[in-house]
Amino acid sequence: MSERERPDFIRQIVARDVRNDRHGGRVLTRFPPEPNGFLHVGHASAICLDFQVAAEHGGRTTLRMDDTNPTTEDPAYVEAIARDIRWLGFEWDGDIRYASDYFEALYRMALQMIEDGFAYVDSLSEDEIRAHRGTVLEPSRPSPYRDRPAAENLDLFRRMRAGEFADGEHVLRARIDLAASNMKLRDPLMYRIRHAHHYRTGDAWPIYPFYDWAHGQSDAIEGITHSFCTLEFQDNRALYDWFIEHTRPAAAGIGRIPGAEGGGGAELGSWDPRPRQYEFARRNLDYTIVSKRKLLLLVEEGHVSGWDDPRMPTLAGFRRRGIPPDAVRAFCEQIGIGKADNRVEIATLEWAVRDALNSRAPRVMAVLRPLEVVVDNYPEAEVEWLVAPYFPRGVDAPPEGWPEMRNVPFTRVLYIERDDFSEAPVPGFKRLAPGREVRLRHGYFITCRRVEKDETGRVVRLHCTYDPETRSGAAPDGRRPAGTIHWVSASRSLPIEVRMYDRLFRTSDPAAGVDDICDNLNPDSLQVLAESWAEPSLGNHPPETTYQFERLGYFIRDRPTKAVSTVVDGTDRPRETEVTAVETSDAAPPGARLVFNRTVTLRDAWARRAVSDTRGADTSASTGEAPEPATPGVDTGRESRDAARRSDPTLQAAFERFRTELGLPGDLADLISGSAESVYYYDRAIGDGVDPVAVARWLVHEVRGAGVSGGDPGALEPAALSALIGLVRDRAISRTVAKSLLTRLIEGGGDPREIVEREGLSRIGDAEKIREIVDRVVAGHPREASRYAAGQEGLVGFFVGQVMRETKGRADPAIVKKLLEESLNDAT
Repeated sequence: MSERERPDFIRQIVARDVRNDRHGGRVLTRFPPEPNGFLHVGHASAICLDFQVAAEHGGRTTLRMDDTNPTTEDPAYVEAIARDIRWLGFEWDGDIRYASDYFEALYRMALQMIEDGFAYVDSLSEDEIRAHRGTVLEPSRPSPYRDRPAAENLDLFRRMRAGEFADGEHVLRARIDLAASNMKLRDPLMYRIRHAHHYRTGDAWPIYPFYDWAHGQSDAIEGITHSFCTLEFQDNRALYDWFIEHTRPAAAGIGRIPGAEGGGGAELGSWDPRPRQYEFARRNLDYTIVSKRKLLLLVEEGHVSGWDDPRMPTLAGFRRRGIPPDAVRAFCEQIGIGKADNRVEIATLEWAVRDALNSRAPRVMAVLRPLEVVVDNYPEAEVEWLVAPYFPRGVDAPPEGWPEMRNVPFTRVLYIERDDFSEAPVPGFKRLAPGREVRLRHGYFITCRRVEKDETGRVVRLHCTYDPETRSGAAPDGRRPAGTIHWVSASRSLPIEVRMYDRLFRTSDPAAGVDDICDNLNPDSLQVLAESWAEPSLGNHPPETTYQFERLGYFIRDRPTKAVSTVVDGTDRPRETEVTAVETSDAAPPGARLVFNRTVTLRDAWARRAVSDTRGADTSASTGEAPEPATPGVDTGRESRDAARRSDPTLQAAFERFRTELGLPGDLADLISGSAESVYYYDRAIGDGVDPVAVARWLVHEVRGAGVSGGDPGALEPAALSALIGLVRDRAISRTVAKSLLTRLIEGGGDPREIVEREGLSRIGDAEKIREIVDRVVAGHPREASRYAAGQEGLVGFFVGQVMRETKGRADPAIVKKLLEESLNDAT
């Protein structure tokens, strides 16, 4: 079974519970967002997990809004969350549920806890409670109100509920263990007084439950069997279980919630089923932040146009950018579920988007930065309609109902991309130049005869001639033009405005090394091309259609919006302006510019930039098209690979085998099946039983970036690549070490296993060896150690990072964390 097909640890747990007839073999999960912002890509993984795990066992999933904070929540967020979940392809069981549905039940359970001696009203201020909290080495000091009689606590809590007290005058706390090593158990807060209007309950409640109290009890009320959350809530699990153990379902006074399976018991802890929380690690996406607070900052300070700005990692932003929901689901499946935090390359998401769009996006031509071409020997008034396919050969399943062909007007005056012409072409430039002949895609051969310039010396117009015998795309005499370029008619094309969206941040970890994430904003994340043109067929299809602009990327029509950005007009001279998108419905005024957002480039543009930065300027012409990631022996052009497969049945058979038998996404299969050398290399690399998808991704993403020339594997033998991937899979080495090794293997060859053993590069699992490093790191950061001792437990992440940096990523993170907690406690 491949790594991709192996069930993750959560699915293994649920499957075991079903086999053992736990909860009667039922599975009921829930997705519990707080309606204080828009869902983002991080939520997508949780949504897929909650809904898919339940569906795999014939179970159900509820949607519950955790609306316990009236000052930050809004019904508009509720609507957006519901819309995003449905867009992603999931439907919850029954109506939307709310924590506020259970306010009365939670209140009754709190009264029961007071009666049983498990909760008390505390009259200390917030600052005083914090001062009594203690540290990881010292127990909390008891509040002077901790031993109030139950009758007095009940009276005070009922008066809190009646609204007699001001905000902050009292709180309700659980009475658990002031000396607990898990500080979540040190008499946590259950209720606070807050005279605030709630969007659902109005002013009925002057007290509101804290998340830790409401969350687990809501799960129990609904009869949830499996509760999934991220690792930062791991310490909360003990509190979650304690609350369920020390409350009675009957105390809620509600029996069963419609559609739920729980409730009705009378004894303490008699919830049936009793939900259990399971934690999984976040997958941190490069060039992205998902903190709602920081995303809100970007919106409020005007760095983006709103929560649905196509640069935002929100699902609303994804939808507006044209990313299809099945691509998001495929991305979540690819990154999987694990127990250790990990960073995910954004190229993984982009590949999933390209793979999804390749088979459904109709091809059209658009010119983004126009340069006028006059075909001098073509009649002035004539319009010739050329026929071109919407989908190329090899697309598996074009959308149903789409016509096979489209008509493209050819006229005397055309537009081509400005970058497709060079007056003094450098070696390797295969587009138009003085005296040079090129093929117009789906059209004729043209030859540049004369160049017109303005008074500044800038090229403003080209005069060309065409060969009327080349309409088929080939010359009768068999001559081959220098290259093929796209074009549109100047008089019969549609005016469009194009928004070239790129990554919002210029560094892979935007929050690292800066006090303000805005310092890492990418100034080129949005460029608006205000005077672009497209073939007229774009006006014949629904606004939600995603197109592939040939040679440029995938684009979708935008809705009316405003944005402040750098605009490049037809003169290529930037000007600052406020851009107002035009209504993109079919009722748009005649001549109005349709607005298109770029979804993703055809290839990984950022990988090209990195290569260009390290190897000097790219000598090939830039057309807005990023070169495809290179693999061993693979030509970088999709057309040439298609042609190679058409002429060589063994390559076509390899392409089909890679997709059907090995499970490779379409783009990976295409790249690796473009030449016999590439197929041979890949087949040898997967011969040792490693996951074929993992090998393909390493070839495309890693070898490409480290290769000595366009992804050339150099001295890296296929067996060595397989061995390297196996070392990473078996956690024998870290990914950081593996990438460093890859470069060495490409340059000098060798066996990675021998190098790892000889140079001691394997993952450090020796606790005593790690302990020495841990103690040294703690001793070297006394101020941070003191802050940790004062209760800032989150600083353990800082120390883990320091140790991992000192060991060059080789230390086992679990051992590091355990030893750090011991060392920090000893140091203080």
